[in-house]
Amino acid sequence: MMLKFKVDENLLTEAAGLLAGAGHDAVTVRDQHMVGQPDTNVAAVCLHEGRVVVTLDLDFADIRAYPPADYAGIIVFRLTLLDKFHVLSVLQRLLPVLKREPLVGKLWIVEETSVRVRG
Repeated sequence: MMLKFKVDENLLTEAAGLLAGAGHDAVTVRDQHMVGQPDTNVAAVCLHEGRVVVTLDLDFADIRAYPPADYAGIIVFRLTLLDKFHVLSVLQRLLPVLKREPLVGKLWIVEETSVRVRG
């Protein structure tokens, strides 16, 4: 199943390429000239476009501000290392999970060895 993603500016642009390579529609905040926009604006565009937010920004994990049920999905990475290889490695391991677990209306907190789901 093809999903639509928006990769936040705090993640590598290669993350969008990895998602696209797995058959998804992935754009970056940079692609849409939204760098520096408040989280609320990014969230509003994701709502309008039906895109899953993919970010390192823990603000998106606040279910009061961003109720998961309102979104196509929210993925927040909480990683101990943020180097390019590590982030892309964790995302690569997440790709098979995207095929078998529902994301719509859910908040996924992705850590090195686990995914916590809310919503």
